[in-house]
Amino acid sequence: MRAIEIRGHGGPDVLALTERPVPECGPDEVLVRVAAAGVNRPDVQQRKGLYPPPPGITDIPGLDVAGVVEAVAPGVTWPRPGDAVCALVSGGGYAEFCLVPAPQCMPIPWGFSFAMAATLPEVFFTAWNNVFWLGRLAEDETLLVQGGTSGVGLAAIQMARELRNATVIATSSSAEKRAICLEYGAHHGVDYREADWPEQVRALTLGAGVDVILDSQGGDYTPLEMGLLAPDGRLVLIGSHRAPKAEISTREVYIRRLTLTGSTLRSRPPAYKGRIARELVAQVWPLLAEGRIRTHICGVYALEAAAAAQAVLDANAQIGKLVLTVSDLAETIPEPKP
Repeated sequence: MRAIEIRGHGGPDVLALTERPVPECGPDEVLVRVAAAGVNRPDVQQRKGLYPPPPGITDIPGLDVAGVVEAVAPGVTWPRPGDAVCALVSGGGYAEFCLVPAPQCMPIPWGFSFAMAATLPEVFFTAWNNVFWLGRLAEDETLLVQGGTSGVGLAAIQMARELRNATVIATSSSAEKRAICLEYGAHHGVDYREADWPEQVRALTLGAGVDVILDSQGGDYTPLEMGLLAPDGRLVLIGSHRAPKAEISTREVYIRRLTLTGSTLRSRPPAYKGRIARELVAQVWPLLAEGRIRTHICGVYALEAAAAAQAVLDANAQIGKLVLTVSDLAETIPEPKP
């Protein structure tokens, strides 16, 4: 099969098209013939040597795929060969075939092409895990999303508003990006490049603070964000782009009953990810089918152009998701099965 491999750590030029053997199903796995794959920031981190695959996982990058099931392991009752699925994987998405733990497979939402479906798993799994499970976002609370036009950011904005009637504040670096945040459901947009962005957020809450913050920046933003939390507020970290360390007041944590938490999904077992998959299919997939929640594709690239796609992420120029087309089925909308 054709696949993209990482030949050393560095810039996008270390990505190269290669030939690999088609993998074989292990216990509770399915083999998916990939039509399209998502391009995500963790792929860039892996390319740079900062986010290696877990033990036993292929070195081929790519965390979400959409395609048709080619084969299944004995005992797998769903999906079956011929089923159209999208799935979160721990690696291997940049290839013509990809192994997927069966619990992590989901049907493609009604009306979605394979390319559109490939944009869903990584960002919606991440947003659900961090905003709803770890962040415990409740009805009518306020959510601050740092970097609102990332794939995770747009997913979080829409789910928070549709499922919790939350007030959503999103930060971004340009007027264009803030307009996209508002279009996708944020109530307010703030430019994080302005020195007084924390004061702007505080003013938008009339001084009450926010209940949940989803942040991938870390570093010096962390104490600022803790200061923006309302009593019992939750700060959920999913990255550390600014710096891996921060100085915080532990006294502030217990005096105001704050929660500081975070996560990565890649090393979580299939049973954990399978629970998220089931909740997404039950609560979010109908909203996608109805058009109440949308995906935003800002670029489509052939598999062999994976380096060009990742260069967009390096430049922080993406709005929403980037997609690799792996087969000529990518733009096809699969027929739903009963």
